[in-house]
Amino acid sequence: MSLECILLAMIREPAAGYDLRKEFAQGARHFWSAELSQIYPTLERMERRGWLKSRRQASQKGPQRRVYRRTAKGAAALHRWLRSEPVMGTERFAYIAQLAYMASLGDLRQTERFLGQLRDCLFRFQKLLEDAEGALAQERPRFPDDLSDEEFHSLLTLRIGIRSLRAKVDACDEGLNLIAARQSRLTKDVPHVPLD
Repeated sequence: MSLECILLAMIREPAAGYDLRKEFAQGARHFWSAELSQIYPTLERMERRGWLKSRRQASQKGPQRRVYRRTAKGAAALHRWLRSEPVMGTERFAYIAQLAYMASLGDLRQTERFLGQLRDCLFRFQKLLEDAEGALAQERPRFPDDLSDEEFHSLLTLRIGIRSLRAKVDACDEGLNLIAARQSRLTKDVPHVPLD
């Protein structure tokens, strides 16, 4: 139900599926992934439930597009979701699965390369969020007190993301140190065989 509720939240103003996909690409992708192939069927399902209404609208760049707006029933569903307890256990991190099964390769150097690449990726993402927070702060002389409600909630989201990414970067650093120590021990444990 989370994709449905995220879409309900995004449809503050009438929007087409393509508009929603662009919004995912610009912001929501940091916490949720959705392709057009998921968005359109979800919008249709939500319309069948009565959470959305749609109409055809002329497009500036091609054929008519279907534009959706949230109904009162959809707003009620969104508000129920927002008032519910935090939804946990729905995250999927493919990189954790990759790391968990990396022993299958039998190559600690590959694990080290992978963890280094993961660390770099997570660190870049962390910097991106820190830059977004910095830009938000620069725009306001009395930051964070003069943020709108929407901006303030964006700040809360950014801070959770930044702290989470910092912890993951730290965990990668710790893992790289563990690998280095393991490699050192394994090298010392290999008996030296003199060459004749």
